[in-house]
Amino acid sequence: MIKLTLKRLMVTNALLLASGLATAQAADNDQDALIKQGEYLARLGDCMACHTTAGRPAYAGGLAIKSDLGTIYSTNITPDKQYGIGNYTEQQFADAVRKGVRPDGSYLYPAMPYPDYAAISNTDIHALYTYFMHGVTASNSQPPATDMRFPFSQRWGMRFWNLVFTSDKPFQPIGGASAQVNRGAYIAESLGHCGSCHTPRGFAMNEKALHSDDRDFLAGGDLNGWDVPSLRGIARWSPQEIVDYLQTGRNDKAGVAGEMTSVVENSTSHMTDADLQAIAAYLKFLGGNPPLQAYDQQKNQATTDTLTAAVNLTEGQTLYLNNCDACHFANGLGAPGAFPQLDQAAVVNAQSPDGLIHIILQGAQLPSTPKAPSMLKMPAFAHRLSDDQVAKLATFVRQGWSNNAPAVTADQVQKVRATLTQH
Repeated sequence: MIKLTLKRLMVTNALLLASGLATAQAADNDQDALIKQGEYLARLGDCMACHTTAGRPAYAGGLAIKSDLGTIYSTNITPDKQYGIGNYTEQQFADAVRKGVRPDGSYLYPAMPYPDYAAISNTDIHALYTYFMHGVTASNSQPPATDMRFPFSQRWGMRFWNLVFTSDKPFQPIGGASAQVNRGAYIAESLGHCGSCHTPRGFAMNEKALHSDDRDFLAGGDLNGWDVPSLRGIARWSPQEIVDYLQTGRNDKAGVAGEMTSVVENSTSHMTDADLQAIAAYLKFLGGNPPLQAYDQQKNQATTDTLTAAVNLTEGQTLYLNNCDACHFANGLGAPGAFPQLDQAAVVNAQSPDGLIHIILQGAQLPSTPKAPSMLKMPAFAHRLSDDQVAKLATFVRQGWSNNAPAVTADQVQKVRATLTQH
């Protein structure tokens, strides 16, 4: 009888041990899945671009974000308990991400796009928290202190800015839209924080709209002197061209430049095909396409013929042939998937020529991405072209073929060149 009881106890203990091991294994599997999901969501949120800098560990911060008000340095968001976020509870993490409020009650500046991140779901916040606490290596690297001029150095003032210009409204699906469109809307409104660049800003540097139900949302704006195009409809691009651009930094009409290069390299090129297609479907779903300049076949042909004949050229046309024709061709249409189209390009026809001037002076490089590893590079011409030559070249490009944008002056070029030497 005693032997039978002992045997039953041993079996029971073995079953309990097996059950405990299975439960622990299930918990480990759940955490692994959450870490993987959180890592993907961090890519959606483009956390890497701002919180990782050359020479520092991943997410250790230190990126200098310069403005007329001073310089903000991105923070260490590794789980280090002294310099990072290792002591944050999940609620404190959520408040920092969605409200811009630190555990000590101090306020973040909206260089951290918490007005957009406010729409991140609780489920995604939980996965992000799990990833940053358990999937990121802690670093004791201390970023430089943010240096803002008075009165902007007084962080308490952000309390009032937040009351006026942020929203605690959770993501609201678009009524009558498909699940795919609403997935794209969720990404664009929250983690993707597309509005932080593509929505016009108000007098207090606030985004004029945070949600899809406002016509200002993604209607274009200005960023560091560059005209940022409207994303509402993107009439010139097909859904697949939108996917190609976000996935590879290039499509048959355009190549990425400026701030968007980092977005593609660190964020959108890592998104799933399904999420990219959802973003494309959502952008095409949005109304409010800006007026389109009609393609003028006759004017395009006239410019093409003039460049091909290479007789009695203006200085701007000569500069184009000597510096640009090899890649962008006499017809200004470039090479699909390699060299961007200049005829009807948004950066060429923008009201402000600063973006085009930046590219001519500083060059551009298409990022290496999983589906387009080649890093095609446009050389910089700042060292070989004077301000007057850049102005004449840019004026020709902005007024050749079907383009019809204002002329560029040497003074405008000089101002852009000065910003390059400062940074």
